[in-house]
Amino acid sequence: MEKELISLINERGLSMFDKSKNGVRNSDLMIFKTPDGKSVHSRVLSKISQGFVFSDTEKLWGLFSFTENLEDIQKRQEFFKNIERGIENNVLNELKIPKQSWKPKYGIVAVTENDKTFNQLKNLGCPVKFLISEYDVQSLENYEVVQVVDCGDFSRALEQLPQAVFLDSIDDVYLERYLEILSGWKENLELLDKNKLNDKISEIVSQLYPLLNIIKKEEDKIISRKDIESAVEKINIEIFNQIKQMTIGGESLFAMLSKQQMPKELEELIKKEIANSGLPSQIFLFSLPIGIDEEELGLLIKKQSNSEHGSFAEKVKRHSKQLREIPVKIKELTAELILYDFKAGVSEYIKETNSFPSCSEEFLISNSKNILLDSAKPISFQLDKDNICSILTGANSGGKTTLLEHIIQLISLFQLGLPISGEVKMPLFLEVYYFAKNKGTMNKGAFENLLTQMSKIKVGKQTLILADEIEAVTEPGVAGMIVCASAQYFIEKNCFVVIATHLGQEIQKKLPKNARIDGIEAKGLDENYELIVDHNPVLGRLANSTPELIVEKMAGYYKEEYFNYISEYLKNSKI
Repeated sequence: MEKELISLINERGLSMFDKSKNGVRNSDLMIFKTPDGKSVHSRVLSKISQGFVFSDTEKLWGLFSFTENLEDIQKRQEFFKNIERGIENNVLNELKIPKQSWKPKYGIVAVTENDKTFNQLKNLGCPVKFLISEYDVQSLENYEVVQVVDCGDFSRALEQLPQAVFLDSIDDVYLERYLEILSGWKENLELLDKNKLNDKISEIVSQLYPLLNIIKKEEDKIISRKDIESAVEKINIEIFNQIKQMTIGGESLFAMLSKQQMPKELEELIKKEIANSGLPSQIFLFSLPIGIDEEELGLLIKKQSNSEHGSFAEKVKRHSKQLREIPVKIKELTAELILYDFKAGVSEYIKETNSFPSCSEEFLISNSKNILLDSAKPISFQLDKDNICSILTGANSGGKTTLLEHIIQLISLFQLGLPISGEVKMPLFLEVYYFAKNKGTMNKGAFENLLTQMSKIKVGKQTLILADEIEAVTEPGVAGMIVCASAQYFIEKNCFVVIATHLGQEIQKKLPKNARIDGIEAKGLDENYELIVDHNPVLGRLANSTPELIVEKMAGYYKEEYFNYISEYLKNSKI
């Protein structure tokens, strides 16, 4: 699946540095048919995605869309099975948004005699001139680098320009733009070269990192005006120190005064000291004290500049093939880093898992932990052909809603191909309807709305219906009958059904065929009158009600006749 993930990254233009949260695109086949079910699925994705560094990494879940093909799920399971546990991705936090830090220090222009080539270069955004006459060639002297392509008539004249670089193809023109791009990745490449993440990333880094040497400062010393001025001062000091020790003859002194001719001994001294400086002699004025020939110095600096930039341009030309590949390689590197982030985030999740859900005609949950809860306890639950409906009873805050959402969570993980804790077997559900607990007030509109929603359920071969206290939207007297009727209707349609309710006693009297009463037991109250609950549902048993437990506790604590009477009454009545 790695190839498919890389393709998705490239097709959607995912980035390591996009901080926007656009979410995951839902597939056409959305098995969760209600907003409540979709919400739980989204929370599952968000939980697993907490380990991602890049915002865009979460969008890779788009490849793991809902499917009715079991082979797709098995392929995903195989992919996640091969991901190592505990992959570290902290170093990805240190990557920085690329900011170009290098630009050519020289004026550069491309020249051609071919009008078609001229138009192509212009469309590429390259600085280009069309040569018509010798005057056009002469005007190029002000540029430090002149790139020549498709020039025949003026080639000999252009060869006289020391800054001219002859190119074989327009693909080689202004390759400096690729170095500009690369310069923005300098710090990131140094970081990735130091921290070896995996073989693929290291291979790409090893191809890009050495190219940074091209834009490093030249080690050769360039002569500047400051260097010349410093040298002149030192030469003059040395000359005058040696003059003090010289004896000049009368004839030499007369020639110097009358003919303004420098004595031969002095000439030799000046020549010697200039030579010792290691600098070109033509930039010095042969006088006492010696000075700087400004014209010659200007020519030298210009020649140096042309030579430096021409040498750099030749270096760029030699690496043209690698430079043209820079944008492609950076794109590959980006995709591999996002994929690495995805694997690392998932590896953090799978540390707490030990098996993959399997497809079965029954729905079996054994010792599975809810990933959305801290310090979750393992839960077991089961539906099969004899009992495809569970009427789930229990006290408030006992865990009925949590179990319903745990079921949705496991269906999500199964579809994604992800492992779970414990053991899970389930049908390949294609339609899941979850009606969460009504958080508003009981009214006619809410009751009609619920019935309307349930009437629109399109029952298929693999349909699961989860309902949480649907009795809350109607009168208590008729609520039990509506729950029973709804359960029986969907059982007859061969749906799997789990209904959480407080109406266990009423429903038990008219329990539909292939339905079972289950209970999440409240074992008692602690010293603060908080429920002590075993969140594992007891299959086939109606859970004790909370009021009965509270009365029982108070009877034992206060030893009052009234509390004892109420407690015994409730026990005998089986409320």
